[in-house]
Amino acid sequence: MTASPLVASYFAAMLYILSPGPAVLALVGIGASKGRAPAAYFVTGHLAGDTLWCGLAIFALVGAKVVDPVLFEVLALACGGYLAYLGWRGVTARSARAAEDVIGTRPFRRGILFGLTNPKSYPVALAMFTALFAGTSQTLGFADLPGLVAVAFAGFLTANVILVWIVGTAPLRRLYLTHAVWIIRVTGGLFLVFAATTITDALPKLVHRITNR
Repeated sequence: MTASPLVASYFAAMLYILSPGPAVLALVGIGASKGRAPAAYFVTGHLAGDTLWCGLAIFALVGAKVVDPVLFEVLALACGGYLAYLGWRGVTARSARAAEDVIGTRPFRRGILFGLTNPKSYPVALAMFTALFAGTSQTLGFADLPGLVAVAFAGFLTANVILVWIVGTAPLRRLYLTHAVWIIRVTGGLFLVFAATTITDALPKLVHRITNR
C-alpha cells in the first residue's frame, strides 16, 4: 500500500469529525456550559461510533458489499428516533438546566450513545472516504484495513483536539452563558430537523427494500 490511501484516510476522518452535525452541536453545548474536560469526555466516548462507522465505510470501499442495506435503514430509523427524543427535550427547555436533558450528566456515556446512533454516521463516512480515496480503493485489500483504520483513528484524535479547544474558548462560553436557554432550544430544533430528514429518507427506502424482496 502506498502513502496516498493513508493520507486520504487521515483527512477523510478529520472531515468526518469536523463536518457540522448533531454531535458537534452537542459538543458545543457541553464545552460552552461545562468546559473542556467534559467536552473531552464526550468526544472520547464518541470515538466508539466514529471508529465503527468509518471502519464500515473503509470495509465497503476495499471490496465488501456483504452487509444487507436493510440493516442500515433500520439503524437510520432508530438513530432518527433517538435524536428526535433529544430534540424534543431541547425545544421544550424552560431553563439552562434543561441542557442536562440534552447532553446528560455523564458526557462520556452520552458520547458513546451519540457516536453509535449518529444519523450522519455511515452514509457521510462512506461519501467522504470515497471522495478522498479517488480511485485508489481498487488497489487495496483486506490486509490494508488495520493500517487504514489506525490512520483514520489518528485523524479522529486530531479533529477532536481542535473541536475541544474551540468549544472551551472564552468568547464561546460567554455567548452560551448569556443565551443558554435559546441556544438549547435552537439546538433541539436542529436535532428535530436532522431526525425528520433521517426518518423521511430511511422509511421509504426500507419499505421499498422489504416489498421488493
